[in-house]
Amino acid sequence: MSHDAGAPANGTAARIVEPIRGTLDAEVTLPGSKSITNRALITAALAEGVTTLSGVGLSDDTRAMIGALSLVGVETEIAPDETTLTVHGVGKGLRSPERELDANMSGTSARFLLPVLGLIGSGTLTGHEQMRARPMATLCQALTDLGAVVDGESLPIAVSAPVTGDSVSIDASVSSQFISALLLAAPLFPNGLKLTLTGTPVSTPYVSMTIAVMESFGASVQGEDRDSGQVITVSPTGYSAIEYEVEPDASTATYPLAAAAIVGGRVRVNGLGSNSLQGDAAFAERVLVPMGARAFVDEGSIEVRGNGLLDPVGVDLGDMSDTAPTFAALAAKADGVSSVTGIGFIRTTKESDRVQGSVDELNRIGVAATVDEDGFTVTGGVHQNATVQTYEDHRMAMAFALVGLTGGPVTIHDPSCVGKTFPGFWELLDELRATARTTPRVLAIDGPAGSGKSTIAKRLAERLRLPHLDTGAMYRAVTYAVLKAGVHLDAADQVGQAAVDAEIIMRANTVVVNGENVTTAIREAEVTAAVSVVAANPEVRRVLVDAQRAWATRRGGAVIEGRDIGTAVFPDAELKVYLNASVEERARRRAAETGEGDIAAMAKAIAERDHLDMTRETDPLMVADDAVEIDSTAMTVDDVVGRVADIWAHGDDGQQGQQGQQGQ
Repeated sequence: MSHDAGAPANGTAARIVEPIRGTLDAEVTLPGSKSITNRALITAALAEGVTTLSGVGLSDDTRAMIGALSLVGVETEIAPDETTLTVHGVGKGLRSPERELDANMSGTSARFLLPVLGLIGSGTLTGHEQMRARPMATLCQALTDLGAVVDGESLPIAVSAPVTGDSVSIDASVSSQFISALLLAAPLFPNGLKLTLTGTPVSTPYVSMTIAVMESFGASVQGEDRDSGQVITVSPTGYSAIEYEVEPDASTATYPLAAAAIVGGRVRVNGLGSNSLQGDAAFAERVLVPMGARAFVDEGSIEVRGNGLLDPVGVDLGDMSDTAPTFAALAAKADGVSSVTGIGFIRTTKESDRVQGSVDELNRIGVAATVDEDGFTVTGGVHQNATVQTYEDHRMAMAFALVGLTGGPVTIHDPSCVGKTFPGFWELLDELRATARTTPRVLAIDGPAGSGKSTIAKRLAERLRLPHLDTGAMYRAVTYAVLKAGVHLDAADQVGQAAVDAEIIMRANTVVVNGENVTTAIREAEVTAAVSVVAANPEVRRVLVDAQRAWATRRGGAVIEGRDIGTAVFPDAELKVYLNASVEERARRRAAETGEGDIAAMAKAIAERDHLDMTRETDPLMVADDAVEIDSTAMTVDDVVGRVADIWAHGDDGQQGQQGQQGQ
């Protein structure tokens, strides 16, 4: 759980985040993107007429933008649910503010509002002490080059004459927010804008996001590449009032999605998907998948399934730099050395130095980390409980809270700083914790050799978005280890010890035994001939049953196939299916798979294997009392998959034991 830990010496409350027991099984709906919301607020303010923004995230940053816009004549109404804003745009009818505009700690508000003052030709912009330390000089110089009179290079900044020009160059290597700020105001510049980008651009997806929002409100934006750099041209069309839906915040989504990878289980974020305007929406596929998690992305959702085991990786996060602290938390949990590059620019452009801060806080909790020229390197390991400093930076607080979800607690200093973008973060963490399962959801598929278990299980796993475990492959892997060690199959004790000693790793399409990829080798004739004998060994079965239970438990659920899954390994499985087919049909299937021409011989071998499996002393093949029996002799793969998937989703129709008749 997470709970307040009272007030430390400086008087600021702290919060202890304790490990989650079990694996996650959650679907979450997140607040709207702060980045999109503030862009949409500017465009709606500069449009003529009434705009409705739905799905907004009403954070401290958004409130700062609303408050500042009210001082230049833009009225905004907040609906009771605080997710819908009605904006009364004034177009070119902006008024001179009677007092300073306060961006508070909001970088987007500060950067986006300054060109608005450039449209008016008067006004002063200020902000929190933290914001005053963040760079603004590049944007001030661009506005000066466009004819505005700007006094100051950091907040507070005063504007005393409007923009008159229509062409300017800007260094794109400092912050994408400067580019977005100029673009957002450009449709109201007297003659539009031709903006030339120099230097190596950073966070380019945010510029694409800006242009997409602008175009939704009727702006005309054209881009081209020239030798001098990328040129973006904006026509002086103004904006039109519309109804606009803000998608969930992709940067915020990295926290619950990363939690699934760290803790294990499943987290699905609804409303954010493959059509997202936000570059950070790619975090699951670009970071979590290489670290060993599985991601499912469609138009309406992003789902991550993890097993609590993370592989070390090296990534370039230059175009999704807000996720760097999240990566730090993940790297702390990975088994090895991870590194991130491409983020050196965030040391001076964000709420805090997130490179040095991430390294300092990892070291504080006992995880080795170093600052690199353009990022940082982390050696994952066991952490200790310490009070993580957050530097008034919401992303540092939310990211380092993830570390405490497994292994041991951590204490977060100044937890209220999350209100800058996600006031409900701590409630979200509690909601995730409430979904934790200590027993996995298992779909158990048993049956004799050649009944189609592997094909059906793989298809079901894909359809149901569940991990798939081929326990037969595990027994084959042990058999391979026994044969490789030269152990005689009659030496039961030595066979059992070989199972104890073997290091078996089961991944999506790969089987590794003692560091050797044996995915193909375990299907060869020598292994096939010996696997029944090895599988009958009580010690082998004990070792692998424990391994199978641990494998599924770490993942929170799975489709698992074998010969004793519903009877011995997972007797409390959520659904048990016994899949069968006639010996002749199974022989034909196996012959088609192996290329064997003598089907009669194949049928004889299968019958013998059935006898061994059904008569072995330990955990023989049998039909569980509560299993759904399906005879697939005359059924297609799609028929079987559809039938089982329907039962999984809606429950059995009371026809247990009669499925064989339906399949005839």
